[in-house]
Amino acid sequence: MLAYVVRRLLLIIPTLLGILLINFIIIQAAPGGPVEQTIARMEGVSNSVGGATGRISGGGAEVATGNYRGAQGLDPELIEEIKRQYGFDKSAPERFWLMLGNYLRFDFGESFFRDAKVTDLILEKLPVSLSLGLWSTLIMYLVSIPLGIAKATRHGTPFDIWTSTAIVIGYAVPSFLFAILLIVLFAGGSYLDWFPLRGLTSSNFEELSVLGKIGDYFWHLAMPITALVIGNFATLTLLTKNSFLDEIGKQYVVTARAKGLSDRRVLYGHIYRNAMLIVIAGFPAAFVGMFFTGSLLIEVIFSLDGLGLLSFESAMNRDYPVVFGTLFLFTLLGLAVKLIGDLTYMLVDPRIDFESREH
Repeated sequence: MLAYVVRRLLLIIPTLLGILLINFIIIQAAPGGPVEQTIARMEGVSNSVGGATGRISGGGAEVATGNYRGAQGLDPELIEEIKRQYGFDKSAPERFWLMLGNYLRFDFGESFFRDAKVTDLILEKLPVSLSLGLWSTLIMYLVSIPLGIAKATRHGTPFDIWTSTAIVIGYAVPSFLFAILLIVLFAGGSYLDWFPLRGLTSSNFEELSVLGKIGDYFWHLAMPITALVIGNFATLTLLTKNSFLDEIGKQYVVTARAKGLSDRRVLYGHIYRNAMLIVIAGFPAAFVGMFFTGSLLIEVIFSLDGLGLLSFESAMNRDYPVVFGTLFLFTLLGLAVKLIGDLTYMLVDPRIDFESREH
């Protein structure tokens, strides 16, 4: 197992390199880079990407060549100074290799527009995304797996029918609509005013006791996490149910029951390991998706300033150091979680040996 883990860790390096390279090439072709936006602001042009692109440049390729249409009225030395400020006085390959060298030291540079180091921005926003991603994923699995097993063992009963109805409703309505409904009902929208609408903690958080801080923390997270779980637990529940139903009908289960084993012993001693493999396989994608992309709208609705919102705003503003810094973090975390998922395979079912399959 150790040799397999070492090989997987070493594979992270070329994977990260490939992902960064592909995204770097794509971003170079995107219109409205930071140099163009700065020139646009200096000339009084709209700060939007579309407006800046229309008057200033024909695309990111002009950053490399130094052709800025609409900048003819500015001093050429000022244009060169702006390019040096954002590192565009170097060619694209030079910028890429310089970025990789810095990333080896986990130096993500400084934000173009926020006057702060990318590392500091990530550390500042990380608690929000960790809180949303970790707790919502944990609760989703704690609810979905037992519910899926219960539905499989009671297939076709009224319990299965009613829970399926609830699951379909949860699947059909997006998380952000549930979030808006929760605000209307429980956050002073039109009815009750039980939960806060903004932030991860209260303004007097530091003055609270330890238990008070824990309570305040989960008080603020209650509605965002509820919205995320309700909008995402349907797929996992049905996946668990169908996986267990598929195993229940197999011959080894019939044989185990014929030997006189109890239903509980058959379910958790024989079926569980095989049925849970497909559920575990989806954990990395579910966690990373919930951690970042799935929480973007939730962060906006509940005024939670996390990594999802930071990444989106940085992409819109062409804040390249923040874009690549968060991309690096997302990718590294996703690869690490995938490795953990593979190791969990072997813990659930010791018959699985990834190392022997590689030979």
